[in-house]
Amino acid sequence: MSNELLYFVLGAGLNLLVALLVVRFVYYPATQDKTYVFTFLAFNTVIYFVLGLLTSANLSVGVGFGLFAIFSVLRYRTDEMPIREMTYLFILIALPVMNSVMISEAKVAMLFVANGAILGLLIALEREWGFRFAGSKRVMYDRVDLLGPANEERLLADLRERTGLAVARVDVKRIDFLHDAAELVIYYEEPRAKTTKRQLPHPAPKS
Repeated sequence: MSNELLYFVLGAGLNLLVALLVVRFVYYPATQDKTYVFTFLAFNTVIYFVLGLLTSANLSVGVGFGLFAIFSVLRYRTDEMPIREMTYLFILIALPVMNSVMISEAKVAMLFVANGAILGLLIALEREWGFRFAGSKRVMYDRVDLLGPANEERLLADLRERTGLAVARVDVKRIDFLHDAAELVIYYEEPRAKTTKRQLPHPAPKS
């Protein structure tokens, strides 16, 4: 086996391994969503083989940016994708571009360091090591009398009771005195996705 083919196979294996680790052990445990798993792995693998078959590193980078451009155009013509999934898709598209360029220049050490750094960063972010992520929602609110600074605690308590969320702060975007309503943006600590066991219904007692 020639060195060129050996590096190509090594890069393909490492790229697929990192993609699997990101999707199966970082993304999926955090979201429990299989919707984009096929897209993530298919994009990642196909892009690596396309770029890996190009002999010029400069050409590979150019084609890589071209793929980003094509993806951006398609993005506006398809269904909306959440920000988290968009980020993962961008990372899993960038990985094969980076890996194919590094392996073509035999930068094996840098290849392992770069992939390890990206994987470690994603694990740290998803497990919230040192971070607290906040979610936000835009809501219509009918208690205009609680919007004053003196009623801030009552407002937060009322929103927590109604929404069931740990609301930390509120921004008032618009007040409609004619209909006694206001448009608010509430900020809350986003709960982590947890898996729950599905309980089977108990059989009905025999008469």
